[in-house]
Amino acid sequence: MQAQTQIQRNTITLKGSAQIVSEFFQYAVNNILYQRGVYPPESFETKKQYGLALWLTTENALSKYLNTVLAQMKVWLEQGVLRQMVLVITEADTKEVLERWTFDIETNKAVLAGGPLPDKPEKEITSEIQAIMRQITASVTFLPLLESRCTIDILVYTNPMDSVPEEWEDSDPRNIANAEIVSLRGFNTKVHGIKTMVAYKQTDEVL
Repeated sequence: MQAQTQIQRNTITLKGSAQIVSEFFQYAVNNILYQRGVYPPESFETKKQYGLALWLTTENALSKYLNTVLAQMKVWLEQGVLRQMVLVITEADTKEVLERWTFDIETNKAVLAGGPLPDKPEKEITSEIQAIMRQITASVTFLPLLESRCTIDILVYTNPMDSVPEEWEDSDPRNIANAEIVSLRGFNTKVHGIKTMVAYKQTDEVL
């Protein structure tokens, strides 16, 4: 009976993987916003997750926005149509894009087609996510200081679909010309694989 329980825990279903990935996005976005100082530090509270002390917003409007976006993304993860999520940080007055945090998603086509479910210990997935969260925390050491007031947008890219919820609208990619790009770690549930990178505007060098 004990062996059976262990096997079940390591088996990753499509819905189970979608839950893991959407929860990761929640903590990743919140911690980027905290570490980059996009919102005041007093508008966050700490919560232990993945064996780390991480940050979640207590600001109602931001929390509502993120929850709405992430709930729809979870549906698209379960359908296997979500390809990419991008967190865009923009200078509020000039609308200039300063940072693009990109999360590429690859879905196991065999699982989508009803094939056998993969196994992967939860501990391994948690360890991989820990490494990404640590890199997000360390990003302040190489990313330029955000000195002006900033706003955010979340862009989502999917495979072609028959219909999209009315509250979602088309957007340009909000790219950064001549950006510096840093690839971060990724993680893989064996149903969904996530690759992470950040592109940012280069600052003028002072000679």
